[in-house]
Formats: sequence, structure tokens, C-alpha cells
Amino acid sequence: MDPTQHRKAARPCDARRVLVLQGGGALGAYQAGAYQALCHHDFEPQWLAGISIGAINAAIIAGNPREQRVEKLKQFWEMASSPVPWQPLLRDDHVHSLFNETSAAMIATFGVPGFFTPRFPPTHLLPSGKPSNLSYYDTAPLRSTLERLVDFDRLNHNGIRLSVGAVNIATGNFVYFDTTKQIIGPEHIMASAALPPGFPAIEIDGEHYWDGGVASNTPLDYVLDCEQRDDLLIFQVDLFSSRGRLPETLLEAAEREKDIRYSSRTRLNTDKNKMIHNTRKALRDLIDRLPAELRDDPAYAILHQAAQENTVTVVHLIYRKRDYEASSKDYDFSRLNMVEHWKAGEQDVYVSMRDQSWQRAPQDGETMVTWDLTRDAFE
Repeated sequence: MDPTQHRKAARPCDARRVLVLQGGGALGAYQAGAYQALCHHDFEPQWLAGISIGAINAAIIAGNPREQRVEKLKQFWEMASSPVPWQPLLRDDHVHSLFNETSAAMIATFGVPGFFTPRFPPTHLLPSGKPSNLSYYDTAPLRSTLERLVDFDRLNHNGIRLSVGAVNIATGNFVYFDTTKQIIGPEHIMASAALPPGFPAIEIDGEHYWDGGVASNTPLDYVLDCEQRDDLLIFQVDLFSSRGRLPETLLEAAEREKDIRYSSRTRLNTDKNKMIHNTRKALRDLIDRLPAELRDDPAYAILHQAAQENTVTVVHLIYRKRDYEASSKDYDFSRLNMVEHWKAGEQDVYVSMRDQSWQRAPQDGETMVTWDLTRDAFE
């Protein structure tokens, strides 16, 4: 086969399978639940791309044999979720919201076992000029957790590509650590999850990095930029919805602002990439009609190369907030919410899998299609 030609898939399910995981802190249990349900449908990712908590989930998946991945994810989320000693006695939204805010305040005060602990003495009493002192929490427990739950030798050599995003503090540039380019260790996963000012910067080879969500919270663009030959089936698991209702309270306004900030304009990015893909298709159709005498022109070779594209199907799985959740939802690591988020991820996968629409090949000359099969009525 000509190496310049992309490998075609008769159906989306025959394409190269990619799992894209957005950042979102405590909401990451939704991704773990989604992965468990995807396993039930025999979806085995060949490429994992994640940012922040998405990078942690991706590392656990890539760093374990298939039969152990869900159990390892459960171990992480059970350890990272705080078993608050009381539960809301009433199920109305007001009481549940009060419970969530109280739980989040306790976690902000005492940290999360196996993930992060408050600095002592507090950061403002520590000397300046040291990067590790520029955060409220110490993430050393996260390194120990990753080393216990992730086989990094397997992660780097099991044939599954792993890409995690971070931001170089000095240059401000977005960087992806990728198993096709380097050996990935715990520090690379921690760098992707080093959200300031809560978590400290991570030093790698003399450079310091922050959470990739500082620049872009969704690694979809990286996947599409890197792979323009093989057809792709992408399950994109987002933890913040770019769309929502007009807030009615200050708490709702803070929560909505965070959704907009960290959703990374999911639909804008997918719409932009759809336009690029379909423009390439139109360009290829046009240059194929050029007369033979123009095909020796150097410009033809440039245009022909630019017109090469693959077929991409993106299935969105987007966590939608409950009415009782506020801006603390991404750092409320209570066991109750972890279980709810995990079940929501499972449910959304089952709903999506019941719909056969996404399993059809793109129609009418399209080369990239996106599906959101669980969207709310207001979307």
C-alpha cells in the first residue's frame, strides 16, 4: 500500500480507536465509569490522550492489562474520594447542594488521601523563589499512588499510544508528552495535572510545567493534528459542558463561568476541524479534475499533499451538571459524588451505544462527523 495514502475503514468501528479525556478534577470519575461501559462494548482504545485528571485516568488504563484496568480505576477513585461521615438526609436539591459545598470545604481544608495534602506551614509563610512553595497543596502522595497503580514499563511498551498535555511555564507553550516520542514517567502525568495555584509546578529536564488545562483542556486538536492518514473513531469524554442555562444566583454564575472556561470551546473546535476536513475533501475533488498537463507543476504536488485527509467520527460524552452542583463540583471528592459521576459515565455510554447513527460511515462527502447523543433538551 502507498504509505502516502490513508487506510480506509468501511465503518467507524473499524477505524483506529481513540479515547480523549478532558480535565476536570473530581468529575473524572465520570470518565472512569464511561471507560467501564466502553469495555462492556468491546471498545479497546489504541490511543489515549488526556489532560489533568484525564491524564491520570489515561495512565491507569494504559499502564495495566485490560482485565485489571477497571479495578485499578476503582481503586484510585475510592482512594481519592473522601468518605464523608454523613450523607444528606433529604433528597431535595437545596440540601444536596449544601452537602456538596460542605464536603468541598472539608476537602479544601484537609486534602484527599493519595492525591494531595495541604502544605504545613501554609504557603504564605514559606519563602518565595522556590517553585514547590508556589501552591496550597503538596502532590507528593499522587506520585506514590501512580507508582502503585500504574506499571510504567507497560505504559511505555504495550502498543497503546499515550499523549498527555501540559504547559511550559517559562515559554507559555503547550507541550504534549507522548509515548511515541519519549519515555513517560509519573512526573509527566503529574505535570499534566499540576493546576495552579492549588498544585505545584513539576520539573522535568530543567523545565517547569503546569496543568495543560491552563491553555486548553481538551486534547482533541492534538489528536487530529498528529493523525491525518488513518481513519479515526474518537470517543471524547468531556467534564464541562460548553452550553448551559442563564444563571440565577451568584453560585450558579461561578459554576457557569467555570464550565465555559474549561470546556475549551468543544463545539467550536470540532466545527473548525469539520470545516478543515471537508475543505480538504473539496480541494481533492477539484485538483483531481485538473488537466494532465498541470500535474507536473510543483504547485500540484503541494496541493495534492494538502488535500490528503482521513475520515473521523467523534462521539461526544459530556458530563452535564445536576441542579444541586455548583462551582465546587470539580474539587468535591466526596464518595457520594464519585459514585454518581461514575454511574453517569456508564449511563451515557449505554445511551450512545443504543443509537446506531454514529456507526454509519460519513454521508454526503463528509470526512468528519460528530455525535452528541445524550445532550439535554436545552442544547
